[in-house]
Amino acid sequence: MIHPWHDVTPGEKLPSEFIAVIEIPMGSSIKYELDKQTGLLKLDRILYSAVYYPANYGFIPQTLAEDDDPLDVLVLCQEPVAPLTLVKARAIGLMTMIDMGKKDHKILAIAVDDPEFNSFQECAELPTHRLSMLRRFFQDYKMLEGKAVEVEEFQPAASTYPIIKHALEEYSNVRRRGFK
Repeated sequence: MIHPWHDVTPGEKLPSEFIAVIEIPMGSSIKYELDKQTGLLKLDRILYSAVYYPANYGFIPQTLAEDDDPLDVLVLCQEPVAPLTLVKARAIGLMTMIDMGKKDHKILAIAVDDPEFNSFQECAELPTHRLSMLRRFFQDYKMLEGKAVEVEEFQPAASTYPIIKHALEEYSNVRRRGFK
């Protein structure tokens, strides 16, 4: 069986364009998460708040972020995308959260093959309300669990490149040594 984290090539135009593996479709209030051992998706939780994911949510394969998970990506497109679908995406910005004292970067991207979104190059080009909704979702979605999350301001696409490169390098280093 192919493992979506280890066996999917992250792309050829890195770090600006990459393949995203979708875990959670836009509009869902179910938090699916990659089971690192099997490569299947597991139910992490049903969100405690009356909120839903404002974008398709997933990860960039063969990356390892500061939170010891694959690097998170929010992929904007017109439609909800089924879990474990591969989407060609382009980074347009960065949103960083502080979650339980740890930095948790979210790459903001668009689906390259979606004509409604593929002309966006920077998150600042998006409607202000869309960015506000994304930010507010992450500020609120853990509130009823009694967990506080800080969300920093959106950063431009160029801010994502060193983070993506570092996550790719970190994954390669850990893979050579062997995952625990």
